[in-house]
Amino acid sequence: MNFKALSVIIVGLFFMLTASAWSQDLMVYPAKGQSHDQMEKDKYACYEWAKKESGFDPMKTPKATTPPPQSGEATGGAGQGAVKGGLLGLGVGIIAGEPGKGAAIGAVSGGVIGGVRRNRQRSRAQQQQQWEQQQAQNYMQHRSDYNRAYGACLEGRGYTVK
Repeated sequence: MNFKALSVIIVGLFFMLTASAWSQDLMVYPAKGQSHDQMEKDKYACYEWAKKESGFDPMKTPKATTPPPQSGEATGGAGQGAVKGGLLGLGVGIIAGEPGKGAAIGAVSGGVIGGVRRNRQRSRAQQQQQWEQQQAQNYMQHRSDYNRAYGACLEGRGYTVK
């Protein structure tokens, strides 16, 4: 996979994850009459504590935990392989004195090879999609762990957290 395509995937993943992360922001209410300044200090202290406890910093740009699957260049399918194979077979058949037989053999073998290539492309696309889903799930799990720690800290300081 080239750098540009990888960059597009990572940026897209980042926006997908941050959009879902925004929906995970917790609501904090000062249940014991804490001032706004005190609440901000407590929120920061709990952010630091939850970050340390969970190993996750929601303020950092998400990063992939594993490299994306390798991707090959796009190639034609069975039809394109049959045409290319037929032309190659025709050339070989002309040299051998049997152009029709060479073209037929080339077309069939080219079609088979093209079909195999198309299946590999589909498999790579499926692997890419599975990798993206795994990265998103990994992020959401870490974010959930952080939110639990952050909420526990704030509740311990006398806040209501939802």
